Amino acid sequence: LFSGFMYAAVGSYIARVWRIFDFRFDRFPNLWLQFALATAVYINFFTHHFGPDIRLFLFVATAFIYGRCVIWFRPDEAYRPMPLVVGFGLVALFIWFAENLGTLARAWSYPGQEADWHMVSLAKLGSWYLLMIISFVLVAAVQYRRKDPSRDDTRPRG
Repeated sequence: LFSGFMYAAVGSYIARVWRIFDFRFDRFPNLWLQFALATAVYINFFTHHFGPDIRLFLFVATAFIYGRCVIWFRPDEAYRPMPLVVGFGLVALFIWFAENLGTLARAWSYPGQEADWHMVSLAKLGSWYLLMIISFVLVAAVQYRRKDPSRDDTRPRG
C-alpha cells in the first residue's frame, strides 16, 4: 500500500510541476510511441520476475524516443531548456535520495535492511527512471487532450 502511494505521488508531482513551470517542448515524440514504451515498461515490471528482464532495452528505447526532446520550463520570468531525458534522470535521482532517507528513518525497510541500514541499490534508481516514463506518459496524455504539446505554439516565445 505504501509503495502504491509513492507511485501515485510521482504522477501527481509531474502533473503539478507541468502546470507550475508551464512546460513546453521541442521535438515532442508521438504519443502512440510513448504509450508503446510505457506499456513495455509496465509489463516488464511484472514479467522480469519469471522471464527475461528487458530493462537495458527500455533504457535505450527511452534515449531513442526522448533523446531529441527538449523541455522548456519557466521557474521565474524566463524559460530555460533542458534535455527531457536529463529531467527524467534528475527526478529519478531525487526519488532515490528520498527512498534512502525513508529507509534510514525506518519509515519502511527492504529485505536485508532489518538488522542494519545500508543504501538502497542503484538498480532501484533505474526502476525509478522507468517509472518516470509511465507517469510522464499518463500526464502527457491528459495534457495532450488540453493542448497538443508537440505544436509550435507550445514553445516559449521570445
